[in-house]
Amino acid sequence: MDDEIIAAVAAEQDAMAELLAELVRAPTVLGHEAPGQEVMRRAFAAMGLEPFDVPLDAAALERHPAGAPFSWDVAGKANVLATWEPADPADGRSLILNGHIDVVSPEPAALWSGDPFDARVEGEWMYGRGAGDMKSGLAAMVGAVRGLMRLGVTPRAPVQLQSVVEEECTGNGALACVLAGHTADAAILTEPTREAIWNAQVGVLWFQVRVLGTPAHAGDAPVGANAIEASYAVIEALRGLEAELNVSKPPLYAEYPHPINLNVGIIRGGDWPSTVAGECLTHFRLALFPGERVDDLKARVERTVADVAAASPYRIEVLYDGFQCEGYELARDAPLVTALTDACARVSGEPPSLFASTATTDARTFQLHGDTPAVCFGPLAESEHGVDERVHLPSVTRTAQTIALFVADWCGLASHRAAHEDRHADSPR
Repeated sequence: MDDEIIAAVAAEQDAMAELLAELVRAPTVLGHEAPGQEVMRRAFAAMGLEPFDVPLDAAALERHPAGAPFSWDVAGKANVLATWEPADPADGRSLILNGHIDVVSPEPAALWSGDPFDARVEGEWMYGRGAGDMKSGLAAMVGAVRGLMRLGVTPRAPVQLQSVVEEECTGNGALACVLAGHTADAAILTEPTREAIWNAQVGVLWFQVRVLGTPAHAGDAPVGANAIEASYAVIEALRGLEAELNVSKPPLYAEYPHPINLNVGIIRGGDWPSTVAGECLTHFRLALFPGERVDDLKARVERTVADVAAASPYRIEVLYDGFQCEGYELARDAPLVTALTDACARVSGEPPSLFASTATTDARTFQLHGDTPAVCFGPLAESEHGVDERVHLPSVTRTAQTIALFVADWCGLASHRAAHEDRHADSPR
């Protein structure tokens, strides 16, 4: 059925672009995910599925070892799921198709060539925050299933579509799904992988360093102790730690010149131009290789910062808010990887590349905590998290076609008529 499936999904390309544009126009930054989730509820319902919510339970997330710490209110936040159920459960394997609705800030928006949430189309590209990362993946998931539905088939095992929150900051959205029992025989996360398969990824730690100095009038210098300037030494010391972490690389990352990156993402210090800054808070992101423990990295960060504090008159402390996750690897010959590789080759004409990512995604949550083998596979995007983010629309269609072929192979397909006849074959006449 390859040709029929590919053609049926191609017929959904305009609908996928329309759904993607509607999603991009919903500015779903942290704390404002609800409008985008409402779009996904309507999209699932329009397919004839019954969307349902999986809320974020703050207490349950805080208790779980994989739960990331968070300082914001999650009350009312929910993942939106829908399950394409088999007409007659058979011998197929179940599947999760997962994407995240949340996006990072587009600021400074003045650098963009247009409104970051305008979903502007130029040629074969759609521009907008989230167009690539990863609302195009959500559109591709929907297009894949809609294409299969066009053919009058049902899967032989459940196919669950998930639109989750907080992928960009904690991963607690996907974890809430796992804690609610939503696992499967495989999971594909439609991240913008440029039509490659990511079968491994680093872990990520978010942390803050708070420096307390001594405020004073700027005219009384050198009286006072400037917390902003003291933060320079902290950053320099952490750069030293970053260099150490890149010395010994596992084979997965041997070809990367610098796979473990420290990012100075936010810095807030002082409160008045004529006052010596008495406080400075700097937010960092640091990675760790698969197989390494977050607690070990936290200990190294804390020792590094403590050494700076011991040599200075400042009070310096490390705080945690956001990602605390480990990396993972799925073997290159795992059934999920080989089956997806085959499906991709039948669409594009050649097998996809396999990559170990230097970023983290929700795939780790399913793999490490849901006993669900997981990979990332999705469209060609550029400038994710950057200025003028964009996605190549033909690659969204190819992603959907690949997923549809994978569903046929992995889950198996049955026609509505065949399923009906199977149910009544042994009925008395």
